[in-house]
Amino acid sequence: MSPILSVHALGIRRGGRLLFEQLSFEAGPGDFIEVRGANGAGKTSLLRAIAGFLRPSAGAVEFSAAAAGLHFLGHQNGVKGAVSARAHVDYWVGLFGGAASDALERVGLQAQAELPARVLSQGQARRLALARLLSAPRPLWLLDEPAAGLDANGRDLLAGLIDAHRREGGVVVAALHESIGSAPTQTLNLGAA
Repeated sequence: MSPILSVHALGIRRGGRLLFEQLSFEAGPGDFIEVRGANGAGKTSLLRAIAGFLRPSAGAVEFSAAAAGLHFLGHQNGVKGAVSARAHVDYWVGLFGGAASDALERVGLQAQAELPARVLSQGQARRLALARLLSAPRPLWLLDEPAAGLDANGRDLLAGLIDAHRREGGVVVAALHESIGSAPTQTLNLGAA
């Protein structure tokens, strides 16, 4: 199968410091690329460069025609405290062009649907952020520490969501400090420069 994502000889500098260079990999339907490395090694910067938020110092990122959009889930949840969980999902469905969504049910927040995000626990807020991935399908998920704040059940849920996305032909690139229970097809180890 042809790759959805191709990264060619990528180099990234931050603050004049070289984080990494000559990084190349491809990801096709069903792939899970696990990005590992110490704090400051460039994991988040790599995801941001793939998403187009950060200009690399060298190399290129290419997407196939099959990669009609992506979801970027940063290490912060990106939810508004005064807005209910249901209103978040409704907004994401409208913004990303999805249809009526069962995202809250799939992440285990149906009982908290009408609560404002500010009263959710950290783990529940992370589950709400994960609901964004389900609100409108995108073939490529870029996840930065997606298990942050999740308990064991939440980690199992995350692994299940990733596995389901992969079975549907999706690609996941995730920056991690520890395994989340879904077997990667490739692990990239970024060393601090």
